Amino acid sequence: MNKVILYLCVVFCLISTSVYGQIYNIVIKGGHVIDPKNQVDQVMDVAVKDGKIVRVAKNIDGKEGAQVVDASGFYVVPGLIDMHVHVFNGVDLDYEYWEHPVSIEPDGFTFRVGVTTVVDAGGSGWRTFPAFKRRVIDVSQTRVLAFLNILGTGMRGVIFSQNLLDMDSEVTGEFARKYPDDIVGIKLAHFYGPDWTPTEKTVAAGKLADIPVMIDFGGSNPHLPLEELFMDHLRPGDIFTHTFTRLGRRENIVDRETKILKPYVKKAQNRGIVFDVGYGALSFAYSQAIPALNSGFYPDVISTDIHTLSMNSSMKDMLTTMSKFLAMGMDLQSVIKASTWTPARVIGREELGNLSPGAEADIAILNIRKGRFGLFDPYGDKIETGEKFECEMTIRAGKIVYDLNGIADPLLRY
Repeated sequence: MNKVILYLCVVFCLISTSVYGQIYNIVIKGGHVIDPKNQVDQVMDVAVKDGKIVRVAKNIDGKEGAQVVDASGFYVVPGLIDMHVHVFNGVDLDYEYWEHPVSIEPDGFTFRVGVTTVVDAGGSGWRTFPAFKRRVIDVSQTRVLAFLNILGTGMRGVIFSQNLLDMDSEVTGEFARKYPDDIVGIKLAHFYGPDWTPTEKTVAAGKLADIPVMIDFGGSNPHLPLEELFMDHLRPGDIFTHTFTRLGRRENIVDRETKILKPYVKKAQNRGIVFDVGYGALSFAYSQAIPALNSGFYPDVISTDIHTLSMNSSMKDMLTTMSKFLAMGMDLQSVIKASTWTPARVIGREELGNLSPGAEADIAILNIRKGRFGLFDPYGDKIETGEKFECEMTIRAGKIVYDLNGIADPLLRY
């Protein structure tokens, strides 16, 4: 009986393919494909089947797709990767970024801006990661990865962030090795002490787990020098986040008096230090970013540091952050690369951030909307621009999960 059923299923599939010619689940037609990994930057069609990219080519027959997406006039890019977010959401008001409502549930903000992968930046430590995995990673449609905090309890609050006794390099590194599918790095955040001990402990954990570290300086007086951090403590591939902050409690990359980029910054980038935007609520300023970009220094990774405070202030979302860099003069291809392929490489997930045949079909279809827009920073500076990114469609693992204007035929149904 089972053989008969199997035979009938095969015959039905063959007939369906023969009659209707539908050999793909989705065919995206007429979009301008930008795929930095594969150096594609032209109008192409993209075919998706069984959750994978199967073809990127000219003139794929739309009749071969069960769904056809008209992407004419839009950009088709890999699903965006936001490498710095806070998504360990909860209801405990006593803590900071873990189990606290300041952190947000990923599926509520990702797909509407083309993001298919996020990395939680240190919300959980080895003591709290199992709860984060159970409650967020394992139940989200968005791909959620994590930087494990060097603090065993995670990002609990500024007072707790000073606890050197809770920074165990060996335990943290060994724990990260147990979850290679979920943990992509080690995070240090909000430490205000005057020495390098937390940085050294974080890097030691990263070495043990063979993954990068992300450093968020909390601040010190006198400042711990960034040049020493970049040249003496971090390894190539390690990440410095909040690159364009102007907070006075830490050293800035652009001299605040001369407005000149400090010369060791480019040397550090050439050495392999990764510079991440990590916009946040107060960690981005045009007064730092514009002189840096004018000096030829681009961030390696564009990210949001999204939480309820930043998303409701000047940061807004991933596409607004990308729009700001476009408005400051960063070219379109570099903006897309810093939001897709480069973060994929930085976190050791090179199967992501590209449209190679065989890759998981995470795709964003973006429009550059024309109009009058004011893009402002937390410090009262604003850029007037006539262009802003907008997400028309997001495809996650081969399924349409967001369609702004109904460009799929047949339409997305729930």
